[in-house]
Amino acid sequence: MKKVMKWTVILAAIVVLGACGSGKTTGSSAAKESSSAETAGKLAAIKKAGVIRVGTSADFPPFEFHAMVDGTDQIVGADVDMVNAIAEELGVKVKWSDTDFDTMLASLQAGNLDMGVSGISATEERKENMLFTENYYIPKQNVVINKQNMDKYTDIADFKEKKVGAQKGSIQEGIVQSQFADSQLVAIAKIPNLVMEVKSGSLDGLVLEDKIAASYVAQNDDLAIADVEVKSTDDESYSIALPKGSEDLQAELNTILKKLIAEGKIDEFVEKNDKLANDKAK
Repeated sequence: MKKVMKWTVILAAIVVLGACGSGKTTGSSAAKESSSAETAGKLAAIKKAGVIRVGTSADFPPFEFHAMVDGTDQIVGADVDMVNAIAEELGVKVKWSDTDFDTMLASLQAGNLDMGVSGISATEERKENMLFTENYYIPKQNVVINKQNMDKYTDIADFKEKKVGAQKGSIQEGIVQSQFADSQLVAIAKIPNLVMEVKSGSLDGLVLEDKIAASYVAQNDDLAIADVEVKSTDDESYSIALPKGSEDLQAELNTILKKLIAEGKIDEFVEKNDKLANDKAK
């Protein structure tokens, strides 16, 4: 009986040890799978999902704006065409998220979006929290004013102690602060709201990229572009913004962008949508 009990105890111990060993193997395998998933990177995850999540602020014609297409309200623009071309190269679909500009940047930083396009400039401050592709477009800057003030504003100095607007979170905020230092900056999230402030006289001027400025002026007979020189810098060029940790996606996008630029596609997208935005305004 003692021998039987002895062997029973030994067999039980073997079973327990075997189970423990099995548990360790399973845990090790899970860890390897997790590590493998992390190594795969952002690009592989996007391709596996078949969808790329793109953020924008669709009040920025001709780069992103709303238009009726086949009876439905859709986001269109040069950036939209560019993203669609990128998605085709990646073999995925696009899921758009249209929010305020600063909200979109915050969503990128939080990793809730895979990329952001909306006339985004790769400033040194933004580079601390996000990654950026190579520049794909270099804009000029203009000042939109009420047409009746054309003779009043012919130099930046004329805006001394005046209210000058810029989209909140945009590069134009910095332009107003640096080049219109004697003016009062008014930052608002949506460009159409800033335009209304200029029309009503609550704002004396509004700093916008030239294409966007021209589009809004074309839509509003009481607005004009001031004969004022605003300096442009490399920091104002447009890039695609990405969350930190997206280096593999960044490299792939740079390759695709170089191809699109070399083929003249970006300029083609801008010209096409500039016409579309102006036709919409008529």
